[in-house]
Amino acid sequence: MIETQFHPLPDGRQIAFRHTPPKASGTGSAVVFLPGYMSDMAGSKATAIFDLCAATGRECLLLDYSGCGESRGDFADGSLSRWQEEVCALIDAHVECDRIVVAGSSMGGWLMLLVGLQLGARLAGLVGIASAPDFSDWGFSAEQKAQLKSGQTIYKDNPYGYDPTPTHSLFWNDAAKHELLDAPIALNCPVRLLHGQVDTDVAPDTSLRLAAALASDDVQVTLVKGGDHRLSRDTDIALLLRTLEILA
Repeated sequence: MIETQFHPLPDGRQIAFRHTPPKASGTGSAVVFLPGYMSDMAGSKATAIFDLCAATGRECLLLDYSGCGESRGDFADGSLSRWQEEVCALIDAHVECDRIVVAGSSMGGWLMLLVGLQLGARLAGLVGIASAPDFSDWGFSAEQKAQLKSGQTIYKDNPYGYDPTPTHSLFWNDAAKHELLDAPIALNCPVRLLHGQVDTDVAPDTSLRLAAALASDDVQVTLVKGGDHRLSRDTDIALLLRTLEILA
């Protein structure tokens, strides 16, 4: 087991991460995995990806956004802008390979697009799992948007845990600045989008909208029969790993 390390940022943030370097030159692209909202690098998809990379000599970077998992901080201070800054800082500091495949789950699938736009020529591919770009727009009612805009925190029932899921005004207002689906997305790398057909949190049509918005001609959407939002069944994870092995 590769131990968790901490990367310091200039403002005092300490970002938890795990990194396995490439075993040899020419072993392909590095893989960077971005977890979803209130998730972390201890999840089943992140662990499976890290284990695959370690076993096959690929470079891999996992991290916990500030306020999540092992990273210090208050979740209420989190935002796409803040977490994008953290991801890019860790890539710059720790990823050795010239080419990078970024994978993202749910909100991480939105963040992967923002990070991909920052990576430029280093970006080798994207793999989205139930990607949720622009959920600050389609994921809330008009009443909830008004509450968030006024500075309130709202809570939604969490089908995966006991506690309701908070959305803080800071996150929502920042996220609205990063909406992507209503204009062309200037990413030309290979993109693979995996989405469960019975996802009740992010409609499968979201991945189809994303595919249409991407500039790349090499975009494939895979709809997984019986798959829910998490896509964490053994067969779902096996599909994710096969997809990454081909791209990376």
